[in-house]
Amino acid sequence: MGKGRFSSGRGPSQRQLRVGEVIRRRLSEVLVRADHHDPELAGFSITVSEVRCSPDLKVATAFVMPLGGAGEAAALAALRRNKAELRHLVAQGLELKFAPDLRFVLDESFDRMDEARRIFAEPRVQADLAAPDDDDPRG
Repeated sequence: MGKGRFSSGRGPSQRQLRVGEVIRRRLSEVLVRADHHDPELAGFSITVSEVRCSPDLKVATAFVMPLGGAGEAAALAALRRNKAELRHLVAQGLELKFAPDLRFVLDESFDRMDEARRIFAEPRVQADLAAPDDDDPRG
């Protein structure tokens, strides 16, 4: 059996990556300019760090985080409540057969980066990093 149309387990296609980035930029613009009609959503400054598209490009999952991480639940609720309008605004100017269904999830990579910084700042880890490497042929 030949290779299927959609890759399985090999990561997103170049088209998925390109479309995801275009949607990310467009969604960011819409949120910054407050083109939508919800004053509560306009009260949030939301970072859209990534958009991942399904292989058929019909679903776009946006990874978002309100500035400073404050009001995560309220911001996520406002985005989800306005998803139909945001979908319409994002689709304007996109040359896609279908406007993708937008889904919003909190981007937890910021939390993971903070945890990594905390771990690297620990004195024990700093001592390990400063210690010469026994396997290093130079030293």
